[in-house]
Amino acid sequence: MPAIQTHTYPNGLTLLAEPMPAAQSAALTLLVPAGVARQPADQLGVAPLMADFLIRGAGGLNARQHSDALDQLGVQRDTDAQTRFFAIAGTMLGSHLAEALPLLLDMALAPNLDDAHFGPCRDLALQAIASLDDEPQQRAMIDLRRRHLPDPLGRNPLGDKSHLEALTVDDARAFWQHACTPRGAVLAVAGCLDFDPLRDQVGELCASWTGESSPVTPAADPPRTYHAGHDDSTQTHIAVGYDAMPQGHPDAVLQRAAVAVLSGGMSGRLFTEVREKRGLCYSVYAQYVGQADRGDVYAYAGTTTARAQETLDVLVGELTRLSDGVDQNEFDRAIVGMKSRLVMQGESTEARAAAIATDYVTLGRPRTLEERAAEVDAVTLDALNAFVQSHRPDAMTIVTLGQQPLTPPTPVETA
Repeated sequence: MPAIQTHTYPNGLTLLAEPMPAAQSAALTLLVPAGVARQPADQLGVAPLMADFLIRGAGGLNARQHSDALDQLGVQRDTDAQTRFFAIAGTMLGSHLAEALPLLLDMALAPNLDDAHFGPCRDLALQAIASLDDEPQQRAMIDLRRRHLPDPLGRNPLGDKSHLEALTVDDARAFWQHACTPRGAVLAVAGCLDFDPLRDQVGELCASWTGESSPVTPAADPPRTYHAGHDDSTQTHIAVGYDAMPQGHPDAVLQRAAVAVLSGGMSGRLFTEVREKRGLCYSVYAQYVGQADRGDVYAYAGTTTARAQETLDVLVGELTRLSDGVDQNEFDRAIVGMKSRLVMQGESTEARAAAIATDYVTLGRPRTLEERAAEVDAVTLDALNAFVQSHRPDAMTIVTLGQQPLTPPTPVETA
């Protein structure tokens, strides 16, 4: 694979480009500092609302004209309000990249944001919040993040109903103008591309784009406690979170390997011990989420009311028992799984564009697939066991959602 090329423009925008000689497609990911954590404290919901508002016309084209222009080029696109950043992504044939680029960049730089489209976009955002009534698993995980992460990182990614109801189109415009700035933004392109023409075209399209946003400053971590939420369903949803290595830490790869032992498919410990052997739950998993300044492990189990306490006990037990050590078979499965995911990512231009953009905003540099594979290859069983033995997850945040409260493990206090 050719090296990833980098260029930073005078306005602060950074371009990352990874040519993939075997690919016929090209994909881009634009990250701008307009995520959920950047919202004004009294306008929670404006960032997710923008995910729909931005696709309603841009660059002087109305919604239908802009959509038709992208469709004629075969561009698959997406918008997403993440925690710190807002993402605009597109995938197309590499031969159409130069034509699609101005249409996609216009969504960030010159969105129409018409009065007529604001109401329907706000209605959709409110419907997303209302739909949580039928999604107790999602509610439990949102509540876990709110109680585990410091403000503003733990904000509800869908927003607040009362804030959205009070939001105006001028509020939405002001938020985007203030937050969508080139300094702190990154544009990553992967696939069938020629770097020099791409660099020059992006420079021309973004020459008049200016601005700088202030960094997100999280508050102190909340206390690690247990909270019982009530739901009349016969199911109980259990969500657990604990602190882990930040993405940029040298041991982050060991953290990912440890979680792969826990939740690396049907052979993972959680599936085997909690579901297969005991039949306690219908769903169980764990995941590592790494950011520039922090890392977290989240686990979930969904079960019946009658078996909820046992499920919580066994789930927390397996999370802590990992510190007793990993055997060779578990290690081999985890490493093979991690390598397999890297290989599959390497075959997707969309995945590579997203990966190098994320690397840049979390690590300060993009990583090649070869570098990431070498990092995984360097993990040994002895190193993994030393890591898990010295990183026992004692302090946990636990949220349950069901008919009755449960008894949390002793190190965890009840909120």
